[in-house]
Amino acid sequence: MSIAAPGVPDPQPIRTIAEAGTYVTRVCFKHGPPAKTGIELEWLVLDPHDPDRRPDVPTLAALLGQHAPATLVAGSPAAPLPHGGLVTVEPGGQLEISSPPASSVTGLIAAVSADIQALQALIAPAGFELSGLAADPHRLPHRILTTPRYNAMADRFDEFGPAGRVMMCSTAAAQVCLDLGTRAEAADRWRAAHQLGPVLLAAFANSPRTAGDLVPAAASTRMSSWWSLDPERSRPPASLVPEDYVQRVLDTHVLARRRDSGDWRLEQPLTLREWIESGEPLSTADLDLHLSTLFPPVRPQGYLEIRYLDAQPGQEWTVPLALLTALFAGPEPVRQVLECTDAGADRWQQATEHGLADPVLRAIAAQLVDIAQPGLDSLGLPPAVRAEVDGVLHRRLREGISPGSEVLRTVTLDPTTLDTTPPARALTAEGHR
Repeated sequence: MSIAAPGVPDPQPIRTIAEAGTYVTRVCFKHGPPAKTGIELEWLVLDPHDPDRRPDVPTLAALLGQHAPATLVAGSPAAPLPHGGLVTVEPGGQLEISSPPASSVTGLIAAVSADIQALQALIAPAGFELSGLAADPHRLPHRILTTPRYNAMADRFDEFGPAGRVMMCSTAAAQVCLDLGTRAEAADRWRAAHQLGPVLLAAFANSPRTAGDLVPAAASTRMSSWWSLDPERSRPPASLVPEDYVQRVLDTHVLARRRDSGDWRLEQPLTLREWIESGEPLSTADLDLHLSTLFPPVRPQGYLEIRYLDAQPGQEWTVPLALLTALFAGPEPVRQVLECTDAGADRWQQATEHGLADPVLRAIAAQLVDIAQPGLDSLGLPPAVRAEVDGVLHRRLREGISPGSEVLRTVTLDPTTLDTTPPARALTAEGHR
């Protein structure tokens, strides 16, 4: 949520649909040899001795100091952590580290691990820790940040029910960022990132319930909340042709518009296409804001932002990072991924509700370990990290044991109270529930 679409230094006017399409394509789909990897990690912030306690703005501002983002403290220098990670505070007080892009996954893991330790040290004096779950099972959603963008998002999502509040305030993700690749590679890499979605969502599901059961219990209540909060901006794509993303951008309702007054909500609903056709002034800055309010499972940001992974316990974020990097190590593993995942590419609902209990996804998951082995070997991971990655991949993909089921054993929650009844209506590729 915290990563805005890339912009240009000086906003330029957008007068036609064609100009808008050209700009979206240029910003979202940048081609070049795949060389960089990044990661964005979010955590719920919990007091292990008082699960109902939550951080507030003054407390977080004091704890983060110079690292506090401007959304939390106006005028803050928002200094990066010692190894370059930028700190973001999400609407419900979740913390996020966004890494700089790195050419070495081994170096990325080392840098982000050090920044996580630095962040933990900042919040420890107040008795807070970074949670091992991707959805809050204790506290009802409560928004502590009231920026104009978050206000507009909350108003829009409330039209669909409580899922938006759950997503904004009570969930956390692990987002892996990969280069789109050359023009020859880009279409396959775009497709592969999406087709991997159901099986990897299932394998790394880590949010079995939310407080108050505002979202029905599922393998990933975090992703269940995303599907429900505003389908046109969060649903899986109906088409895996990259060019069709431009049409989606044009036909999605505008959620917010910058104003000096501080209130960015729209008085009348309109899509971006309708805004352009109305002749009312529109700039590239307006387009950047609109792009940042689309939340598909894979978002093109000039790179591939893979958004369907739940936050992982402890250091296990390294596992989907290493796995995805290995699966995208070249055209051949990408080709194998496309072939392997084709049968499960549309099983988003099954993945969200049942994880790898779904037999189709379970069969695909086991094949991915074999496809990934050459790429994992080429990463040069330190022996201890590689052993951890191999062990977790075996549990997640071959044995089908989700992190949520393991983490539940360490939190004050009775798993027998989980309601495993599937939601009454299904998620389709069009996003309707």
